[in-house]
Amino acid sequence: MNVTAIRVGAIEIGPPGSGDRLTLIAGPCVIESRDHTLMLAERIASVCRSLEVPLIFKASFDKANRSSGAGFRGPGLDEGLKILAAVRRETGLPVLSDIHEPGQAEAAGKVLDVLQIPAFLCRQTDLLLAAGRTGKAVNVKKGQFMSPEEMGNAVAKVLEAAGRGDNDRVLLTERGTFFGYHRLVNDMTAIPRMQTYAPVVFDATHSCQQPGAAGHQSGGERQFVPTLALAAVAAGADALFLEVHDDPDRARSDPATVWPLDRLAALLRSCLAVAGAARRPT
Repeated sequence: MNVTAIRVGAIEIGPPGSGDRLTLIAGPCVIESRDHTLMLAERIASVCRSLEVPLIFKASFDKANRSSGAGFRGPGLDEGLKILAAVRRETGLPVLSDIHEPGQAEAAGKVLDVLQIPAFLCRQTDLLLAAGRTGKAVNVKKGQFMSPEEMGNAVAKVLEAAGRGDNDRVLLTERGTFFGYHRLVNDMTAIPRMQTYAPVVFDATHSCQQPGAAGHQSGGERQFVPTLALAAVAAGADALFLEVHDDPDRARSDPATVWPLDRLAALLRSCLAVAGAARRPT
């Protein structure tokens, strides 16, 4: 497959070997309110401008795969898309959110710059086809139960629906693989292996999850986010995915793993230093 750069607005992601560019996809796990979402978008954007890091803002309008039915899911499709449209309009940032059903794709495609397929749904053919038909960029998260090579089939489904022969609209995201109960591990060779199909994003915060470990919600080990982020950048990831919150312990989704806003700049500086060293021609 001819892997080409993905353009999202003015941002170019990949392909492998394209230098020291490192894009950030970041935002809260879930939309908590309009004001909170806009505040985070503006503050994350300010950090990224200061470091010259391209930013795609991420926030979910619905978290449909909560551990418990009592978990907070977000404002839903209609209100969530209105909030994301406001982020796009007021900050100029491209925006990304998840879709969970084929029927959400058309409405989401009218607002979002990138449609994201959740990891648990990465084999859902109708969902992938619906996302591909929008003509927007599609970020498919690798299922926690999938091998890197199997993700080539997901890419092919999206491209089939989009009517494209070359991959210029699909991203793949590595976010850990199940290793027994409540444990994820990362095989960093998954990054170059999936780069044969599409540019690859590394999700450092979800990779630190312990799915269902807290009973009513996922647990996690936030302290390992920098370890995994730096390793993934060294392995050649084209973009980094971080869920970011100004008050992590009170976040309404994934409080154990979202990255603190006030520590974002320091983490990005470290990642940029590694990217510059790892990608320097020898």
